[in-house]
Amino acid sequence: MKKDIILSGVGGQGILSIATVIGEAATAAGLFLKQAEVHGMSQRGGDVQSNLRLSTEVIYSDLIPVGSVDLIISMEPMEALRYLPYLSRGGRVVTSSKPFVNIPDYPDHEALLAELASLPDVVSLDIEEAARSCGNPKGANMVLLGMAAPAIGVVGADELRAAIGRVFARKGDAVVAANRQAFDLGLAEALKY
Repeated sequence: MKKDIILSGVGGQGILSIATVIGEAATAAGLFLKQAEVHGMSQRGGDVQSNLRLSTEVIYSDLIPVGSVDLIISMEPMEALRYLPYLSRGGRVVTSSKPFVNIPDYPDHEALLAELASLPDVVSLDIEEAARSCGNPKGANMVLLGMAAPAIGVVGADELRAAIGRVFARKGDAVVAANRQAFDLGLAEALKY
């Protein structure tokens, strides 16, 4: 069993934290893992992307070929669309519906949402609003991870929740609890689809 994932967003949104949690869960489950990160001008709101490959078999490359991605997890709708050429037939997109407008010629928001809605398998939500609603405005990335959990498959929601505990343990019990609550909110949203 394998899962090829592209994580994308804008610098500072928490994409690499999502990759760390998934990687921690995969390592604890005894899976093979390869990761390649591409950082844009993250300090200036540039794009950040990570290839994450999980498998029960040995993985020889850390880069995912075009047309082979099983899952795109994106903190930002335009960034989700940027990586569509990598999506396989039957692949899923899990994304925030709220744009991060960081360039003057950012595409029309309604047009972005319409393009996302035209895809066969998309889960989207205003993750920032969802994070605020559970009292953790910085937890939008964990809301997104919860939304993606059913599609990850090779590690389950319980394994991801446990990994959140290990990854954020040094920040204290309150941070772990807040991130798990955000994750659970995203998971509940995903189960509606």
